Formats: sequence, C-alpha cells, structure tokens
Amino acid sequence: MAAVGYSLPAAANLFPHPSSAHKSRGYRICDQCGNVETPSLRFRLCGGCMTTQYCSPDCQKTHWPSHKPICQHTQSQISSSSSPSPQPSSDDLAKTLRKFTSAYADLLGWAGFQALQLKRLPSNIRQNALLIQLSYSPPSPSSSDSPHRRFTIHSTHIVPRTYIPDPLVNQDIQRREDRSRRNGGIGTLVVILQCGDISQVMPVEVDPPAKITWDERRDWKEVLVKFVSEGRTEFKPVSTTKFGIVYG
Repeated sequence: MAAVGYSLPAAANLFPHPSSAHKSRGYRICDQCGNVETPSLRFRLCGGCMTTQYCSPDCQKTHWPSHKPICQHTQSQISSSSSPSPQPSSDDLAKTLRKFTSAYADLLGWAGFQALQLKRLPSNIRQNALLIQLSYSPPSPSSSDSPHRRFTIHSTHIVPRTYIPDPLVNQDIQRREDRSRRNGGIGTLVVILQCGDISQVMPVEVDPPAKITWDERRDWKEVLVKFVSEGRTEFKPVSTTKFGIVYG
C-alpha cells in the first residue's frame, strides 16, 4: 500500500452508547481514562496530531509518554508526503480528510459494522477491515462548502487487516482492541479512508454483542453513498418499518 498510514485516534475513541436515547450515535471517550464526553464536558485535542482527545489536561499529561510515538509519527508522515495538483497540499488534504471523518464518524462506523457483517459474524472484526476510497473535489474560490462536502465515495472494499503496513498504527489499533475486550467488547472495527496518497485509519471499539443495537443491513453502501453525496452528517434512526430501520 503506497498510501500514508495515518491514524485517527479521535474517531477511534467512539462506541455505541446503549443507555442513551440516541442509541445509534457514537460517543467520544477520553483516550486515557475512558471518560465519556457530554455536552457539559467538552474534550480537548492533542495540539501535536490534532486528533487524540482527552477530558482534562491531567489525562493528556499522563497519556503523553505512550502517545508521543504515534503523535510524532503522524506529524512526520503528513509533512513528508506529497500530493499532485489539483489536490491541495498533503497537510491540507490530511486535515480536510480528518474533518470529513469526524463529521461522518457515526455513519462510517455503522458502514464498517455492516460491511463486515459483525451482527452475524463478530469474529470478522479480527481479520478484515473496510476500505473506503474517496475522490476529492477542490472548492472554487467563491465556494463556502464545508470540508466534508469535498469528498465523494469512489469505491468500497473488504480488505485484510494486514492492508495497514505501518507498525505504529497497528500497535495503536491493538491497544484499543485489547481495551475493548477487557471491557467485554468484541474488539476494534477498522475503517480505512483513502484519498490519493493520503489515508486515515479509523478504529472503533465495538460493544459486547448483547448491547449492539444496530440492525443488520445489506444496503449499507447505498446508505453510505447517499448520505455523503447529499452532505448529510446527522445519521440516526428515524423510524422502524416492516422492512427495517429508516435512517435520516
């Protein structure tokens, strides 16, 4: 894989929160203590990689020794890569891709869950990942489009987890996987977003099967493409019919 291995711990710190009224939504968790973000407790981002998040300065300071390698690695990968015209600079493209991933975190996690058929075959989480290849459309000088509107879904593929060649990124995924299983989860779902020579890895720690509220869907790709093409970032179940859950 020629793409840059670029980890996204911010999106990684998500899990479906079964006790909430918004059962399908992902809730961010502090990468040090596991505290859940709430409207009254807003998390802070690491100033280096601008991805990993913490509930307090103390947690950020405590986590720094273990976070330092992946943080510095992320920064060096971005600055050392290049992208051809008409793409933006690799740094700008990586930041825009990060904003896209954050805006669609709920949808991307749901799509990965469906693509790997984790409701029926939870063991798939250990071998495979969902690869989403994106196309980028640079904004016009007069455009005010949000960053997440600049990407479209080009294709999707199920790939082995070994598709990610970067050892530091894989170590970060393994750490999250171990934490998920210690907490009774089934492991870490991996979604890879790739645009040209830039890629981001989005691991999502998945709840125990008994707490998973998502239904099983075969039209996940159509739903994914529809939401992204329409620029709709509010992904949630709006009604239940005899044909399944309708998302809006």
